[in-house]
Amino acid sequence: MGTRIAIDTGGTFTDVVAIHEDSGAMTAVKTPSTPDDPSIGLLNGVQKVFDGNGSDPSDLTMLLHGSTVATNAVLEHKFAGLGLLVTSGFRHLIEIARQSVPDGYGNSFFWVKPKRLVPLDLVREVPGRMKFDGTELAPVDEEATLEAVRELVEDGVTCVAVCLLHSYANDAHERKIGALIERHFPDIFVSLSSVVLPEYREYERAMTTLIDVLVKPYCKTYLQNAADELKTRSGDIPFLIMQSNGGVVTHSTAGERPVTMLLSGPAAGILGAIHMAKLAGYDDILTSDVGGTSTDVAIIENQTPMYTSDSMVENYPVKTPMLDIVTVGSGGGSIAWTDPYGSLKVGPQSAGADPGPICYGKGGNKPTVTDAAIVLGRLPTALIGGEIQLDLESARAAYGVLGAQHGMSAEEVAAGVLEIAAVNQVFGIRQVTTTRGRDPGRYAMVAFGGAGGLFATEVADFLGITTIISPPNPGNLCALGLHVSDVRRDYIRTMVRRQSTADVKEIIDNWDALAREGIDDIKGEGIDEAHIKIVHVADVRYFGEGHEVQVTIPADLTGEQAVAHMWKQFHTVHDETFGFQYEGEQDVELVNLRVQAVGEQHRPEIAAVADDKPAAEPAHIRKAFWKETGWVDCPIYDRSSLAVGQMVSGPAIIEEYGSTTVVPKGWTAKGDGFGNLILGRRG
Repeated sequence: MGTRIAIDTGGTFTDVVAIHEDSGAMTAVKTPSTPDDPSIGLLNGVQKVFDGNGSDPSDLTMLLHGSTVATNAVLEHKFAGLGLLVTSGFRHLIEIARQSVPDGYGNSFFWVKPKRLVPLDLVREVPGRMKFDGTELAPVDEEATLEAVRELVEDGVTCVAVCLLHSYANDAHERKIGALIERHFPDIFVSLSSVVLPEYREYERAMTTLIDVLVKPYCKTYLQNAADELKTRSGDIPFLIMQSNGGVVTHSTAGERPVTMLLSGPAAGILGAIHMAKLAGYDDILTSDVGGTSTDVAIIENQTPMYTSDSMVENYPVKTPMLDIVTVGSGGGSIAWTDPYGSLKVGPQSAGADPGPICYGKGGNKPTVTDAAIVLGRLPTALIGGEIQLDLESARAAYGVLGAQHGMSAEEVAAGVLEIAAVNQVFGIRQVTTTRGRDPGRYAMVAFGGAGGLFATEVADFLGITTIISPPNPGNLCALGLHVSDVRRDYIRTMVRRQSTADVKEIIDNWDALAREGIDDIKGEGIDEAHIKIVHVADVRYFGEGHEVQVTIPADLTGEQAVAHMWKQFHTVHDETFGFQYEGEQDVELVNLRVQAVGEQHRPEIAAVADDKPAAEPAHIRKAFWKETGWVDCPIYDRSSLAVGQMVSGPAIIEEYGSTTVVPKGWTAKGDGFGNLILGRRG
């Protein structure tokens, strides 16, 4: 057996976790990301592992990969070259959108619609029409369609989304148009809504398809570049890509439908958090993944993450199955600034990777959260094993200027910045807990990401959380999560039927057809059918409602029992979601049938930590500032030297490659047998 490697590509760093399949020995490294071509950073990460352990890329047995490339393409508004084909009469589909205004009608007079993904002059209508039931009203006009595409290409379009009316019921017209474009314009990237999202609601289907084709040139190209080079170096090994739903697929499958890669990195982090929390003995957890630009939070109950099929990337709706993750603009690179009214603010603007925080010495001139942390003595003078040297004096000078604006010292304003950043993260956690009727204090919080340990206790104090888990190599946990993922594919079929008139056999037959498709596709990914699990889900509502809730069918129910459970269980789910139900009073309506096919993969064993080390002494003492006590002599520990079960009482700082964990007064930290640090509040 050789080495399997997982790589998570972020905007600043590419995180790598390698596990030897015989010994379970784990290696974690970081390397700078290469946004222009992420495949370069990915391959550099692979090589860095083998350079470090003296082995060869021929020892690589599997590569797993998660990335923010798809998300960043949307966030950076890389919309150039995007065109849209729609059914005749529906040219203003994107402009009409939905009657939805953020923050309610109180702001409707001041709200400005976000930038359109595709301007109206790059939308073309094509003749042809399907009815809602999939029967053809008018055939596709091939000559008119080719002329429409030719006009778009002459206007600079390189990516075309096709979204025709009722294509979820019959995809024949979209498939014909896709074939025409491929034949006559082979260099144009194309996405069909019937492939990306075969579901009713034209606006959401169009937007999801546009985002898919928008990111296709970035994702498909770099994934293929990486695959070709991997084959040269390591042979024909599995190259698997994380999706937003928490499962992996082959790189070729992901490249054909890259919208499924949105939030793939954070999704992998949730899987890693669940795995390490389970080893530590915790089933119900909150995850807080703090990176350079943002914090991603989620709630997990009974080791099971929550899913959603409705999400927003910035201001753009995306309907694709994904783990339910809330993102807030608070990270290590978040900029501290003073608003026109004299109030201190933090984020959501970020210094990013280039130029980055002031202390990185790359030309940044705006104080950030990372600068505040080094001013307060919370960070060392170098990061990731000394590869990034930090400029303390420049950061202190910037905070001296900011502090003067508020009549405070550099240390006082820096402490305020960390507090505001923590409150921003608290807001995200409350969105997945208190707004859903859950008390955050009853969960353990898994804090990870490069900056997770800086804020964990402060966030926990705000929320009444008493237990924090800092997993081993927290800055690389998303990469670890890739190692414990399964192959996963999602399928949907719109099928609007009322309970009072529905044909039970028709529902069963459609569910069975989706399940068969899922089994065949997962087998095509190299998984034996004995290791494939099928999950049946339905989107259901009361007749007359505009939105649905999801009902999951227990695995032991099939056929008529599954359908009966769907109708019955819907009332309970509706009551849990909205606080009321109309069982026996209102007809129920099925909208979509869903199937999730899961192919179980081999998970490498993670080696336990040797427990024969003596208790470690502090590596050194450093001055650190806390708002309550001012400057104090703070012991600094090397995390790798801590013995299993060794108790560290705050104030203390625990440092490691890629991350820092702050233990303030009133908290303790103790290591377990799997490398987790368990932080708890005293008294």
